[in-house]
Amino acid sequence: MYKYALLSKSLSAVRSPLAGLLRFESISTKIKLRNRSFPARTSIQTLCLHTNTQNLSSYHPTQSQQREMKYVLVTGGVVSGLGKGVTASSIGVVLKACGLRVTSIKIDPYLNTDAGTMSPFEHGEVFVLDDGGEVDLDLGNYERFLDVTLTKDNNITTGKIFQSVIEKERRGDYLGKTVQVVPHITDAIKDWIESVSAIPVDGKDGPADVCVIELGGTVGDIESMPFIEALRQLSFSVGQDNFCLVHVSLIPVLGVVGEQKTKPTQHSVRELRALGLTPHLLACRSAQPLLENTKEKLSQFCHVPAANILNIHDVPNIWHVPLLLRNQNAHDAILKQLNLLRIAMPPALQDWTMMAETYDNLTNSVRIAMVGKYVGLTDSYLSVVKALLHACIACSMKPSIDWIAASDLEEDSAKSTPEAHAAAWETLKNASCILIPGGFGDRGVRGMILASKYARENNIPYLGICLGMQIAVIEFARSVLGLERADSNEFDTNTPDPVVIFMPEGSRTHMGSTMRLGSRRTLFQTPDCITAKLYGNTQYVEERHRHRYEVNPEVIEVLEGKGLKFVGKDETGKRMEILELPTHPFYVGVQFHPEFKSRPRRPSALFLGFILAATGKLEAHLKSHQNGV
Repeated sequence: MYKYALLSKSLSAVRSPLAGLLRFESISTKIKLRNRSFPARTSIQTLCLHTNTQNLSSYHPTQSQQREMKYVLVTGGVVSGLGKGVTASSIGVVLKACGLRVTSIKIDPYLNTDAGTMSPFEHGEVFVLDDGGEVDLDLGNYERFLDVTLTKDNNITTGKIFQSVIEKERRGDYLGKTVQVVPHITDAIKDWIESVSAIPVDGKDGPADVCVIELGGTVGDIESMPFIEALRQLSFSVGQDNFCLVHVSLIPVLGVVGEQKTKPTQHSVRELRALGLTPHLLACRSAQPLLENTKEKLSQFCHVPAANILNIHDVPNIWHVPLLLRNQNAHDAILKQLNLLRIAMPPALQDWTMMAETYDNLTNSVRIAMVGKYVGLTDSYLSVVKALLHACIACSMKPSIDWIAASDLEEDSAKSTPEAHAAAWETLKNASCILIPGGFGDRGVRGMILASKYARENNIPYLGICLGMQIAVIEFARSVLGLERADSNEFDTNTPDPVVIFMPEGSRTHMGSTMRLGSRRTLFQTPDCITAKLYGNTQYVEERHRHRYEVNPEVIEVLEGKGLKFVGKDETGKRMEILELPTHPFYVGVQFHPEFKSRPRRPSALFLGFILAATGKLEAHLKSHQNGV
């Protein structure tokens, strides 16, 4: 009896950590504990193996072991495009400002495996991660807002989930069972979320404190139903203290009546509740601040406390959104729901306040000509726009982007659409600098070549990214080398002078994930080039790539003989990464995408140099940094 009483007393001392471990009792071949993998055994056995069983009362779990993952789910209702991504990112910013570590997951219910094969016109830009993941542009918002480095697994799609389940079925992992949406698809979604949320993304050891999950689309969409069900199950399994649901909805105002209408949000919340999820907070999008009677009505019919109804109205720039949430005590409501009030600090958002107010108070602007293919949808170049914004603010300027459809610069448009042609050229000539971003296909290429030539011949600062670098090579070969038919194999497979070629390792039969993707090292060939000086590293730089064509190595010698210098190459020395024209104030082309790593307080070095050159400040900047100022 004495031994039994002693053991009972010892076990009671570890009852709290045991309760957490028992929740995740293993039913598969392995279980995970503290990011380590153990053969299948009960949680009690696992704990005992790592504890002195003769003195269980001396076991003191670490803070990270005691704390369970907290989830904040952001859903959207009424219409798409309300800004769920910015809302989710802003929630992460406020929680991070409270001293918590935050990670993010974006769920896209489409059947595509990833965003890599989707048209920018349909889905906006394809954001590229360090590990080569081609993901939704919202992950770019997460990285910029939270200053984290995400992985491709932080973007969940229906295609990925179905693919993983089907692969398991083909291997026989389900032991002859009928594979169904519930439980197999929903279990796969939950397992994916729980596994990815434990991956550190901020450069520190151990999992984050909070995982912000954004569910793409609108509540009620057919394709999102398995995810809604999986998230309902997840909310139940992790417990109410570990799950917080924020529903983003629209409060429209009818022009005739002028009254803020709550009925669409009521119906959206009702549908969400019918699916088993009840929002803890409402984030209401509107043009103007919500009226108090609007909040009261929403609270009454949506069963959400008035204090938990947040208003995200239109603001001068998106950096105000975290401040809006802070000012409405959104962090208190979320922390209370997640039982984190005792460990969180008051949000320290002085830096964000300064950024938002600095931008609002800027008066001088710089005109930037953006010559591209997808200018009809500005989200197609979202990261480029953000990188320009970061660089301009660092130079105390506001970006004034003039969008130019490359096809409007071509000679054919002078006959078909003369007004658009004249306007495009007038805009180009009035710009302080010219940027040609990435793209695929031959539409608009002739217009881009003309823009590149204009920048080179008139000493206008020029930045060519990916396709923009290849355009600069084609234009130089035609105009300076006299190779009139010089072209890329992408645009003309029969060109006698292919200055841009298909990469040997690329696939001609499959499109998805077959490009040269992710973070790669570029070695500087000379420390005296502008690019190396801007990066502040004379050895190398690591940037993200996304391309399947490259500059033909066989024409490098003749191009450099005429003055075009390739100052950056890959580690083999055969793939061209950076070009410069030494006789030009700023004529730079890069095969990589520097915009993907730009941050509000750490603008991309190339974008910064580009804006400095446009404002006549580049030389002074380089001299000051050379002197260590």
